[in-house]
Amino acid sequence: MNITVNITEQTEDQVRVAIAGEIDAFTAPKLREKLDPISTKDPITLIADLSQVNYMDSTGIGVFVGLFKGIKANGGHLQLVGLSDRLKRLFDITGLADIMDINPEVKGGVE
Repeated sequence: MNITVNITEQTEDQVRVAIAGEIDAFTAPKLREKLDPISTKDPITLIADLSQVNYMDSTGIGVFVGLFKGIKANGGHLQLVGLSDRLKRLFDITGLADIMDINPEVKGGVE
C-alpha cells in the first residue's frame, strides 16, 4: 500500500496536485501531511486529481472532509477531479458529492 502526492501546477492562488495509489488508514496520514500545509493558505483553490487513485476507504474520505473544511474556512475552494466511477459513488453515498465540487473530468479548474 502506497501513495504519491505531487504538486503538478502552482500559482499564487491555485495549486493542482496529482494523487496516485491507495488512500486508506495506512496512507491517509501521509496524504494529510502533504495537503494540510496547502489548505492553510489564504484563500487557495486546490484541485486534487484522483484519476490514479484505485482505492479509497472512509479514512480517505475523512482526509478530504478535513481538507474541505480547512480550505473553506480560509475562503478557498477544493475541487476533486478525475474520480473513477467507484470513487464518485463513494462520495455520492456519503452525501459529500452534494456539498463538494466534484468533476469527473481530469481538467477541472475554477474560472
